[in-house]
This record gives sequence, structure tokens and C-alpha cells, in this order.
Amino acid sequence: MSVSHQNTSKAVTTGTPVGEQIRDLRKARDMTIVELAKRLGRSVGYISQIERNISPVSIERLTELAEALGVQNNWFFQGGSSGPTHEQDLIVRRGDRRHLTFTGAGLREELLSPNLSGDFEMIMTTYGPYASSGDELYSRPCQEAALVIEGRIEIQIGQRQFILEVGDTITFDGREPHKSRNPDQSPARVVWTLSPPTY
Repeated sequence: MSVSHQNTSKAVTTGTPVGEQIRDLRKARDMTIVELAKRLGRSVGYISQIERNISPVSIERLTELAEALGVQNNWFFQGGSSGPTHEQDLIVRRGDRRHLTFTGAGLREELLSPNLSGDFEMIMTTYGPYASSGDELYSRPCQEAALVIEGRIEIQIGQRQFILEVGDTITFDGREPHKSRNPDQSPARVVWTLSPPTY
């Protein structure tokens, strides 16, 4: 979602950074950093850098970490409140969105769906300057659609690359390897719909 970036700035610092969440979950699972590194086929130093928020975490890497730790990616979404009883499972107020910040990657994702039990989920991704979903292509077992609501976004699907601007939409099979990035210095925002919910 071949383009790379060297952006190491933090997009948003509200909530616990994803690296610290990974460390806390690993410890809660009574798993050593050596065991986690072995499960992922990575070095202990690499895992340590992720946990200390030094190395950026791509969407693909977070999926691998989540699987190794026995959770789904949506476990890392933070915040939000249930709201009034009559609104639960219907409405997500702007200030009540659950969010996930990819430390070092320049991405912040907000869950727009009230739950993940329906036929689809909606996520808003804010891309900092030159931020990307990662250098590697990844896939998800779902249909994906995106609407650009601010800035521009570059999406690579297999060998094809597309630039989408405000108001543009794209729909594709998420099983096809893909990645996305913000090619500009100004922020970009995209609303994604995934069916079925797979995050």
C-alpha cells in the first residue's frame, strides 16, 4: 500500500505506542524476547528495537507479531468509550474512536466501526509525510475499498501502481499483495472498508 521511505518521525503519540504494547503482551504471555524472536525468525535485537519503539512496525510485521502472541491486530487498538447504551453497536463518536499508532512508521489508524462482528469494518488511516504501510507487500483475506478524504495516496497492487487524490476510490481483492504510501510532505487520510472484518 517499488517505493520505500526513511521517515522515522512519530505520527501521533497519544496512547501507548505499539512497541510498548507488544512488550507488555509478550510479558503477559510469560514469553521471553528470545522465544518471540525465534517464533518470528528474527533477531533478538530487532524485537528489542520494536519494543523500544526504535524500529518502525509495518502492518505486515504487526500481523506476524499478533499471530506469534496469540491475538488479532485489532487487539492493539486503544481508547474509545462505549457511549450511551442506546448508541452502542450503532454509533462511534469522533472523540470515542479506538486508535492504533504505528510508532516510527508515520501511520495512525482509527476504527470507525462500533464493533467487528458485522460483515465489514471501516478504518481511517492518517499518513504522515511520506509515511507508508511498509516496504513489503502484504495481503489480507478480504475485499478492500478506500476513499481518499485528504491529500494523495499511492497504492501498489502487485506490479500496478496508482495515485489517488481527494474523492478518488479504489476497490480490490485484499488477497492480492499490496501496500500504500503518502508520496507528499502534507498529511493524507484514507477511509478503508474491509469485508469481512480482518484487522
